[in-house]
Amino acid sequence: MSPTSRTPEPPRDAPESYVGLDADGAEQLARARGWRVVRSLPPGSIITMEYLSGRINFEVEDGAVTRCWLG
Repeated sequence: MSPTSRTPEPPRDAPESYVGLDADGAEQLARARGWRVVRSLPPGSIITMEYLSGRINFEVEDGAVTRCWLG
């Protein structure tokens, strides 16, 4: 028997659906859709490049999501 993953599958979601939403509303929606980690960052932030399953990232400018990516 093959081993089973202990990491739950991240939600099947379209990152582009968050672009244009206000940051607070986008975070609430992401959590309601099952994202465990929601990270909001200002434009040009220096971040690590590791992929974390179950995380969604928002780039937020003037209170609105301008870019969104998974991991």
